[in-house]
Amino acid sequence: MSLSVVIADDEAAARARLRRFMADEPDVQIVSECEDGRSAVDAVLQHRPDLVFLDVRMPELNGFQVLDSLPREAIPHFVFVTAFKDYALDAFAVNALDYLLKPFDSARFKETLARARQRVADQSDRAPLLDALRQLGKIRMDLQAAVSRLPANDDTTDAPAMVDRITVKSDGRVMFVKAADVDFIESAANYVKVHVGAQSYSVREKISALADRLDRRQFARIHRTTIVNVDRIREVQPWFSGDAIVILRDGKKLRLSRMYRRTLAI
Repeated sequence: MSLSVVIADDEAAARARLRRFMADEPDVQIVSECEDGRSAVDAVLQHRPDLVFLDVRMPELNGFQVLDSLPREAIPHFVFVTAFKDYALDAFAVNALDYLLKPFDSARFKETLARARQRVADQSDRAPLLDALRQLGKIRMDLQAAVSRLPANDDTTDAPAMVDRITVKSDGRVMFVKAADVDFIESAANYVKVHVGAQSYSVREKISALADRLDRRQFARIHRTTIVNVDRIREVQPWFSGDAIVILRDGKKLRLSRMYRRTLAI
């Protein structure tokens, strides 16, 4: 199996180092080298490589902006290559395959390349299964939507009342926040923090109790500490060990635990 690669780094020495390490790998083909982020976007769209070695700090667009500029279906496997430690958590939050900290040696490079080969091979083997799972997920969501449109059962005496507003306190005042306006809710000991746009409010209630009172067609618990308004979700990206990253429309990133994946039908 051959591996097509794009190198995107504004430092000539860094590109040369990667090129030298790849010269010892007969199955690796460098299809493009780029000195800035804009060229990296063009190279990915043109060549559709298996793997990109992507510098974080580059002219035109930085590494994260390169990924944001690509259609989701065109984003390849990518490895961040940088001299800065500060971006590691952000890198893995966007599902980076690895994070190479300059200067790295041949052994570290080979470790990354082995991981890339395995990831590409796994993706190829699992593509038919993933397509089937996506179809099943869509069918499940369609069924749930159809059930939600059915007439309600008259026997609702035992069903808990669903709240359409949440009582919060702010600056000594009691306020009512519409549930539909809430972006997400996170727990903080015996309190929950209700996030509405740029504002957040503390409510003395355990998250499990509040979860039982929210409409499950609108709100999903994605972690033991987090509830999200599903209408605010822009996309869900796979992460590690079955977990995922939920990205809201405003760019906020929340962790989806594998224990709660079923709540989003994925």
